[in-house]
Amino acid sequence: MLCSPSYASDKFRVTEVHDGDTVSIRISSFIGIPFKNERVRLIGIDAPELKQEPWGRLSKKYLKKLLSENDWVVRVEFDVDKRDQYNRLLAYFWAKDGSMINEKMLSNGYAVLYTLPPNVKYVNRLKKAQKQAQQGKKGIWGKSGLNITPEQWRQSHPRH
Repeated sequence: MLCSPSYASDKFRVTEVHDGDTVSIRISSFIGIPFKNERVRLIGIDAPELKQEPWGRLSKKYLKKLLSENDWVVRVEFDVDKRDQYNRLLAYFWAKDGSMINEKMLSNGYAVLYTLPPNVKYVNRLKKAQKQAQQGKKGIWGKSGLNITPEQWRQSHPRH
């Protein structure tokens, strides 16, 4: 199912946080078709896997905090590709104060930059956010941070 143009500017309720970069949102029903949940992968970030303790759990917890501060409602913005190879929607999440949640995950050290062209609309902004976290030694960039990236971890644990 491709998204209609209005779909991209609407606000959606987050119904579940799967990890630090993937959630489910509730999609409004069309006439006669009930609500449904869609998985969404946040563009531009790669959070530690849940089994990458403690950072997988902490990343998920921080994303939950950001979402709860917004009453679990976000504005969703898509880039060029709307879905990934797993059929998840790909999106930027915007908080009610106008800040980008993807960016906050990076700037506070709960994810690493993950660019996958053609979805690079905010790549410079996201690079700057990661650099800020690295310089401030925040989260995964701190003394007891990650020793391998989430992507490296997945490669060494193919059936996690």
